[in-house]
Amino acid sequence: MQNFDVVVLGAGAAGLMCAARAAAGGCSVLVVEHNDRPGKKIRISGGGRCNFTNRSVTHRNMISRNPDFARSALAGYGPGDFIELVESYGIAWHEKKLGQLFCDGSAQQIIDMLMSECRRSQVEIAFDCHVNTVTKSDLFMVEYMSSSGAKQARAGNLVVATGGLSIPSLGASDLGYRIAEHFGHPIIEPLPALVPLTFGTDFTGRFGDLSGVSLEANVRASSALFRENVLFTHRGLSGPAILQISSYLRDDAALEIDLLPDVDARAVITDYPSERRQLRSVLALHLPQRLVDVWDSPLLSKPVNTIARRDVESLLTAMKHWRLTASGTEGYAKAEVTSGGVCTSRLSSKTMQSSIVDGLYFIGEVVDVTGWLGGYNFQWAWSSAASAAAALTRR
Repeated sequence: MQNFDVVVLGAGAAGLMCAARAAAGGCSVLVVEHNDRPGKKIRISGGGRCNFTNRSVTHRNMISRNPDFARSALAGYGPGDFIELVESYGIAWHEKKLGQLFCDGSAQQIIDMLMSECRRSQVEIAFDCHVNTVTKSDLFMVEYMSSSGAKQARAGNLVVATGGLSIPSLGASDLGYRIAEHFGHPIIEPLPALVPLTFGTDFTGRFGDLSGVSLEANVRASSALFRENVLFTHRGLSGPAILQISSYLRDDAALEIDLLPDVDARAVITDYPSERRQLRSVLALHLPQRLVDVWDSPLLSKPVNTIARRDVESLLTAMKHWRLTASGTEGYAKAEVTSGGVCTSRLSSKTMQSSIVDGLYFIGEVVDVTGWLGGYNFQWAWSSAASAAAALTRR
């Protein structure tokens, strides 16, 4: 049996960050990871370049039953702190739209940086190990199976950084939720988030052949509004605006899309008497031609000067207020993250520690905090990990 100050479950973004910082503060740390290598989700993120943070992250970019929960962690360790760490390793980065920061090279640089931080502080990492049981009497006991057989680790503190259910091909599991429930923590129902939407046959029959067509649009659901690209797929809609809005859909799965976000319906056509082109030709100046061609309206094939102005404006208004109801999502296989998770009502927002079980911490995606698309979820991983690590070094 091995004894540690801290056992961290999960060698992803949050787990490695927490382990490195806790060990740097003087804790002996073991990380138990069921994959054969660290940071598999980091590796594929951002198209392989890792959108590692966003310049402007606040708790308002996070979705949770407690909308203020992330405030303290983000204030304690923000984007500037992580950028400083990245630059200390000489990792070149660039900024894309909306404050998104990416590696110039590859996501592997972020993994290598985190692993270097762990090695520097002598963190022990056990890969390809599957946790069997987690119990606590005076200390936590973690029993796990490695390639060399069953092992046990004992520690005064346990950090659960096991992630959510998204992308099961990378080894996602419900281990963190099961541990939380075992120790009496309520769980907010986990759901796929930042995920493409699917629609019924009425939609796919008309728009399914538009797969690959993309346009910038305003997408709204509930109180949320995002202005980014929308991408048509064989089964429905994707693209950044759709992924963002998927986290805000209610039970009715209703959303509204403005396909002409910069267009005033009354100003598209200024001279009705002399406009002899078909309406579809005029609209193709503002929308992809393929989308115009499949839009259901007999007006599209008529010359504009033969159509009543009010009818044209009515059609354009319908395009600016396109109301849809999703039939579902592409599920965890295509979801960037998992919403829901360990309820924050029994966690300290300053330390991530359980208020039920002393020494038990939950960080990263396993917690009911879901960031926007664009580096926000990574920043939550870094910030929640830093908060837990600071608390661990004070114990």
